[in-house]
Amino acid sequence: MKPVSACHLYTFVDTAYLRGRDPAEVARQLCDGGADLIQLRAKSSAPDEILRLAGALLPVCEQAEVGLVINDHPKLALQVGAPLCHLGQGDFFDAGFRTAAQVTGCPKQMLLGLSTHTPEQAQRALRAGPDYIAIGPVFATATKPGRPATTLDYVRWASENVTIPWFAIGGITLANLDEVLAAGAHRIAVVSAILDAPDIVAACREFKRRLDAAAG
Repeated sequence: MKPVSACHLYTFVDTAYLRGRDPAEVARQLCDGGADLIQLRAKSSAPDEILRLAGALLPVCEQAEVGLVINDHPKLALQVGAPLCHLGQGDFFDAGFRTAAQVTGCPKQMLLGLSTHTPEQAQRALRAGPDYIAIGPVFATATKPGRPATTLDYVRWASENVTIPWFAIGGITLANLDEVLAAGAHRIAVVSAILDAPDIVAACREFKRRLDAAAG
């Protein structure tokens, strides 16, 4: 996979959005559309099922040189050999972790991303030394029910204060993408606007085209 710094389109195989579709086939479509990273998000699945899903997605991602991110389960990420893991604030700090190395191992066995929802959380996360952070939810989104939008102000703050790779996430669509880019984002994470699209490959390609155009 390419370095996280060179990744711009972060996508998902979210079991809540599959609607009977084969996860590996969805991953292939995301790869064909130009995704740089694919996160496996399976909030309601048991660890054994997550391990099975990860095992099905990993060869698809490896063939396309796309990084597979395992959400919430660092031990499963290590077990399956995924190159990245992503944790929320609670999954990291409330679990007693203070440094990324406590999760990734030393020497590092995988990369780690952390969710953040405020500048204070971002600063705390950055002190832990992750490989990237997520900024959001920028807009209200069904993937994070009950969590208020952080608005574009948080994107603007990140563009001025965060020096490691960061991804704007939450309710980002092709209709509001220009606002997010204008606020300073160079990397985005997209769930429903791609997984709910009639053509996953085409949706990915359009997001990627506009990200590349904004990057110049």
